[in-house]
Amino acid sequence: MICAPQAHDLLWGMSLSALPEQVPDWARQAIETGQPVVVRRAVTHADQVAVGIRGAQRQQRFACTMPKNAIQRMVKPEQLIEVDAEQFPVIAEKIQPIAQVLQATNWTWGITGSTGFELATGLHVTHANSDLDILIRMPNELSKADAKALWGALQQTSVRVDVQLQTPYGGVALADWANARHQVLLKHAQGAVLVDNPWVMQEVAA
Repeated sequence: MICAPQAHDLLWGMSLSALPEQVPDWARQAIETGQPVVVRRAVTHADQVAVGIRGAQRQQRFACTMPKNAIQRMVKPEQLIEVDAEQFPVIAEKIQPIAQVLQATNWTWGITGSTGFELATGLHVTHANSDLDILIRMPNELSKADAKALWGALQQTSVRVDVQLQTPYGGVALADWANARHQVLLKHAQGAVLVDNPWVMQEVAA
């Protein structure tokens, strides 16, 4: 049984018939070739999941929805951290120092963005200068001091990394939380909102 999809999960099973009428040719082609879609944050009907289709170009992103009963396979970011260095030498080299920092913690983390897409599909969509997108599951509040220490340790690796903390109420950039003197931007299904503390429900609902 497939559990409920979360933001950044990759889903297989999207059909051409589920696409809206006005869809770019590149997006239709991506679905025709069996590429996965990525779960995004948006409000949908209970039987649907908000997803995005990736094209070959960076600007080619198409938002739509997918029926939950069409999901055939799901890959979560944390399933992608074991990288085959022979198949993905450049990615493996980037991930190694980041993994050393994160594996010293008890947090669940994973790889998202173009790197995660490439690892899950084998399609070469990254290059040597691509940022490494990381997601850390953070159910409990991360203190500003710990956030600063973690961000500092990651910066010392010299890998260009973009880290998002997944709180129970949405996603917030680690760099923002570590360096913020005031509010931070929290991304959730209803949009994005500025909050003092992204782990406090009253903040998000305000």
